[in-house]
Amino acid sequence: MENVTHSLVGLAAAKAGLERLSPGATALCILAANAPDADVVMTFWGRWVYLHHHRGITHSILGTLSLALLLPLLFYGVEKLFALVRGRPSRFRLRGLLIASLLVTATHPLLDWTNNYGVRPFLPWNGHWYYGDLVFIVDPCLWLVLGGACFLLTARGLWRTGFWTIFGLALSSAIILLPLRASGPPIPIFVRVGWVVGIVALLLARFSHLEKRWGSRIAVAALSFVLIYWGALAVMHSRAVFEASSLAGDFAATRGEKVLRLAAMPSLADPTLWRCVAETERATFLFNLNLNGKGEPLRDVILYEKPSGEEARAVSEASRDERARIFLDFARFPVVETRGDCLTETFVQFADLRYTEPRAGARGTFSLEVPVECPPEAARITEK
Repeated sequence: MENVTHSLVGLAAAKAGLERLSPGATALCILAANAPDADVVMTFWGRWVYLHHHRGITHSILGTLSLALLLPLLFYGVEKLFALVRGRPSRFRLRGLLIASLLVTATHPLLDWTNNYGVRPFLPWNGHWYYGDLVFIVDPCLWLVLGGACFLLTARGLWRTGFWTIFGLALSSAIILLPLRASGPPIPIFVRVGWVVGIVALLLARFSHLEKRWGSRIAVAALSFVLIYWGALAVMHSRAVFEASSLAGDFAATRGEKVLRLAAMPSLADPTLWRCVAETERATFLFNLNLNGKGEPLRDVILYEKPSGEEARAVSEASRDERARIFLDFARFPVVETRGDCLTETFVQFADLRYTEPRAGARGTFSLEVPVECPPEAARITEK
């Protein structure tokens, strides 16, 4: 998940009761909720180094536990040093900070597991990726519920109220206005209407002083909603996998093939629309599945044949490139295309079909183009 959701989970957890464990626990919870993304420092060494390490050791069980222990020790040590300098006793309680940090840091890899990017929990011993495929990496529903709870419980005073006003306007603009642009995200109209209704409900709750009557139960209810929401999405995902398996199997059978593996992945803000990728012995193909459909056969299938012959040789050579090794270690459904006349070199385009397709000049994180020199004998034959 992106860091807005991680931060809101940390703040909601603090307001649900963890802030009572020690002074400073609220700030610690927000930092701990984001701590595994410390691997962002790898961007200084380039995007391929970052891709290799992102959601790596800091998101593993070992890394998460280490961060969960390190953060409260730093908090406690720094505050104790300031207390000694000022000649007063330390106010922080190490045990409380440790409990809060352990609980909240664990939410980060759990949230990241729920989307289709995946996590590698058993690093450094095992680099296998695990994918939940339940929640899109950006989810307005989580923003509304978690953000709404945090707003009600923390928007006191001019500065905090101003922050939440700007924050709410920014998110509302992204959800309501951006889809109106031709290149904007395809957020369904029912989600945008629901967002407006939710914002109005939060303002009414604020004016009625709901937070004074319910207190921390608001945050508990928001976090409980997240679990219920995941459960509902898990049911939708199970249905999507079942229907996608049937459709993909029928499509593969028309080509005399069998489906080897398949994934149904969530789309932005629409739990009825799933992006499905299937792999057979000779191809990988992509299609969208609408759970509101009536079981029609697949349409608009995007299919990539697996390389063979001279193309397979070029792909094998390109795969030795360090960037390609990193990409293929990350990619869940890698597909390739080659282009060039083999007079001097061929270009091998890699892409992860979860996110994008091969295209000339591709430079995104989820695609790569590698030049491969043609063998001398191939060049001579082409020249003749």
